[in-house]
Amino acid sequence: MSDAFALQLPSGEVSALIDAEAGAQAALVLAHGAGAGMRHAFMAAIAEGLAARGVAVLRFQFPFMEQGSKRTDPPAAAQAAVRAAVAEAGRRWPGWPLFAGGKSFGARMTSQAQALAPLPGVRGLVFFGFPLHPAGKPSTQRAQHLAEVELPMLFVQGTRDALADLDLVRTTTAQLGPRALLHVVEGADHGFEVLKRSGRTNDQVIEELVDSAAAWMRQHGAVAS
Repeated sequence: MSDAFALQLPSGEVSALIDAEAGAQAALVLAHGAGAGMRHAFMAAIAEGLAARGVAVLRFQFPFMEQGSKRTDPPAAAQAAVRAAVAEAGRRWPGWPLFAGGKSFGARMTSQAQALAPLPGVRGLVFFGFPLHPAGKPSTQRAQHLAEVELPMLFVQGTRDALADLDLVRTTTAQLGPRALLHVVEGADHGFEVLKRSGRTNDQVIEELVDSAAAWMRQHGAVAS
């Protein structure tokens, strides 16, 4: 069960949630995407799955979502929210290995924040569906700032993601060198949903996502085997 609290931002308060189980050994600050908030089924499934694998998860609302707006926050405001959430995680779990990231827009805002100034205590970034470009407009312009991220990065990307041409994702991660690991989810779209003919269910895909993320954090010293 998630524990709700108010997260203090420079601009005011937003809602936040924590998923954690006894024996947790690391924490992930998980930011939501542009079209759905922290309580979306995908976000809840990732948080619950990671919590069951020893990673506490702190979710939070970006201000625009808290206010019920469909217009995303300016980057500076979104990045300030990421920083506040990371600071809160550091206060709640001092000394724990800390990771940050998110889904789509949340992934990009987290990486931009890290590129501008290191997020205190964060040892790696986890991206679920990094939005490399707008739908139908393949480009790597949105990835340019990643060259400034001097942390390990995990990219979890679906092969049917309309916002991330897989060839361009492969090129981007290759250019980042050993800092970047790409985990490809066969048949998944930007929301990590798969077609019935894939032979897999969406729940099975979620299991793959949380397994891959937990394993990657384990490799970086976060979770015991």
